[in-house]
Amino acid sequence: MNMLWRQAGRFLALMLLCGLALQLYFVARIALMAVVDPESTSFQRSEAWRLAVEKQQILWSQDWVADERIAAHLKRAVVASEDAGFVDHSGVEWDAIEAAYDKNQKAEARAARINEQLAKGQVQRPGTALARPPVSPKLVGGSTITQQLAKNLFLSGERTAMRKAQEIVLAYMLEALLDKRRILTIYLNSVEWGEGIFGAQAAARHYFHVDASQLGAMQAARLAVMLPAPKRFEKNPGSAYVSGRAGTIVSRMGGVELP
Repeated sequence: MNMLWRQAGRFLALMLLCGLALQLYFVARIALMAVVDPESTSFQRSEAWRLAVEKQQILWSQDWVADERIAAHLKRAVVASEDAGFVDHSGVEWDAIEAAYDKNQKAEARAARINEQLAKGQVQRPGTALARPPVSPKLVGGSTITQQLAKNLFLSGERTAMRKAQEIVLAYMLEALLDKRRILTIYLNSVEWGEGIFGAQAAARHYFHVDASQLGAMQAARLAVMLPAPKRFEKNPGSAYVSGRAGTIVSRMGGVELP
């Protein structure tokens, strides 16, 4: 029995050492980003692999630009849309996470009820005699720009408590080691704006045929609208929803404080 406890203790100590080593690796990587632009993110590499497997080609358009070459309109639009409290928080907005959790719980319960009815044949596709396909809950994240960057840089897209906890730790590391301006610059240069389209410069050229420094207010707002679901919105970037939402963002941009 004593031997078993000693082995369990050694295993636990080894796991703790591995966990500590991983956190130290993250600290070193983030500290380096203060002076060195990251060549790619974990999300970008996973997307490149997916496209290579599914389409036998790697679609990757990205052109890193300095902070001063990104239009202030785009910075304001993204902050207004994604994280209005960006300059004030320390990396995590706990109230937003709690609200997102409650909303997701309700969405999952609603989807479960509908799918249960579908399984019993009680729900049909409107206007037909065909059964509706199973529905998936529409989930929200409640993540700040810093958390989104942490996930994109280092983590997978899976939704687990462990991944979320690591995302929060990484967000605090980013805030401790980088200033807000640098965090926003890295985010805008690496975030996805469509399949194989990464960063503000690539997005500006793809959708509007201009450099990121030349984006107008409405163009910037349209790009900001796309961020939660870029692959969906890139199919119809001029949709009524994108236009309407962009107008709302433009109206908020004047009150946005930038780092």
